[in-house]
Amino acid sequence: MGILRYPVEIGDASGRRYERVEAIVDTGAMFSVFPSSQLRRLGVTPVDRVRLLIGDGRSIERERGEARTRVAGKEAPTFVIFGDEAVPPLLGAYGLEGLALMVDPAGQKLVPIEGLLLQSTCEPRQP
Repeated sequence: MGILRYPVEIGDASGRRYERVEAIVDTGAMFSVFPSSQLRRLGVTPVDRVRLLIGDGRSIERERGEARTRVAGKEAPTFVIFGDEAVPPLLGAYGLEGLALMVDPAGQKLVPIEGLLLQSTCEPRQP
């Protein structure tokens, strides 16, 4: 598929302030990552620290916060990782799922998907 870059608006948890970036879309990454300075400038604050396995096999610890994302006409809350300044913005699987978007590898774009939910959890059984 190659690398897909896509415009993403990242904002504070209340959705009052946003900044637009070109992010790498990585369905193999669990969380979205943005530079720490950008998240702090927007007012995103860490809620905890998480351990993350990175591509070279090492385990690292990073701060995680709550933010909002706007992508392809959709908006949703999400968790974000406070990344190093040299790391480019990244939209991960958790953020994509929250927005109900998936990668269209042939078209090199993001497209809407339907959510999955077991019917038995929503509707009472008929006698």
